[in-house]
Amino acid sequence: MRTILTTGGAGFIGSNLVHHLLGLPEALKVVNLDALTYAGSLENLADLPDPARHLFVEGSINDRDLVVRLLEEHEIRTVIHLAAESHVDRSILGPGQFIETNLVGTFTLLEACRAVWAPEGTFPENVRFHHVSTDEVYGTLGPDDPAFQETTPYAPNSPYAASKAGSDHLVRAYTETYGLPTSLTNCSNNYGPYQFPEKLIPVIILNSLQGKPLPIYGDGLQVRDWLHVTDHCEAIWRVVEEGAPGSTYNVGGKAEVANIDLVRRICAILDEKVPDSPHAPHQQLITFVKDRPGHDRRYAMNIEKIEAELGWAPRESLDTGLEKTVQWYLDHTDWLRAIHTAPEFQQWMDENYQDRK
Repeated sequence: MRTILTTGGAGFIGSNLVHHLLGLPEALKVVNLDALTYAGSLENLADLPDPARHLFVEGSINDRDLVVRLLEEHEIRTVIHLAAESHVDRSILGPGQFIETNLVGTFTLLEACRAVWAPEGTFPENVRFHHVSTDEVYGTLGPDDPAFQETTPYAPNSPYAASKAGSDHLVRAYTETYGLPTSLTNCSNNYGPYQFPEKLIPVIILNSLQGKPLPIYGDGLQVRDWLHVTDHCEAIWRVVEEGAPGSTYNVGGKAEVANIDLVRRICAILDEKVPDSPHAPHQQLITFVKDRPGHDRRYAMNIEKIEAELGWAPRESLDTGLEKTVQWYLDHTDWLRAIHTAPEFQQWMDENYQDRK
């Protein structure tokens, strides 16, 4: 049975990818390496399609000996690397951990793969190191600028984006210098099930239901391209299986929208799904707050390459994806209880949210 090593597979995108891989017609085994930092949780892996084909290993991607042992013991020939610190606000407050995880961690993984797969200096053709990255490495766009392409020069504006840009360059360097068969995807903003409630969409959903302010940075006119996480997982696997070694693909949702308009759409969905909420209309909770430093104005992804070469395109529109995402959070009270352990949140769940669907 073919075995895949995923890193960060207890996090948001990683756990969705594990669900996706185990649900494929091809019988795959997944070895899932995750350090279980604050944004990762075993609750994200509680209902896998076939848990017998999933092996969870708690550990750090910076533990070279551990990575080497996993590669050797399980005869792994495919690594999908998602483990990363990813919250921009946290990177501004404490950039050191982002450098350690995103840059040094990627280097450690690459070195482990080189040691196991190419002990004599030459890589076999049947190995693949796939690196999952972000559109933020490209910097920011003006309102009328063309969307990012794979050839757009890197211009990261936050410590997070800079750490991911550095890891991208390392991956490319290992292809050019050592011949490691790699592939790389740069994705736009993800949303969907299991997203830790520090990112915009789950914050808006949960704050709305609790009657808390809906914080909007600056004027709210920052534009993002939104990609449903299930579409992203399909794209990752398509690139791993069919993308040429050394290739890079942009992955986006074809769903550009300003932050303020996105929040209003979520509020409208909640107004419809929870009409008895004492906080409806939820749009009244919108609160503008001071903008964060170096806040990129617009991201947009040109995905013509992956469409033309690999035949991938997003299945979810922003409307269908948002509706499914809001419903998922309304339905998964057990997950919310496990993720949000604060006593005041548990009390609110008991009083207001336990039976909502």
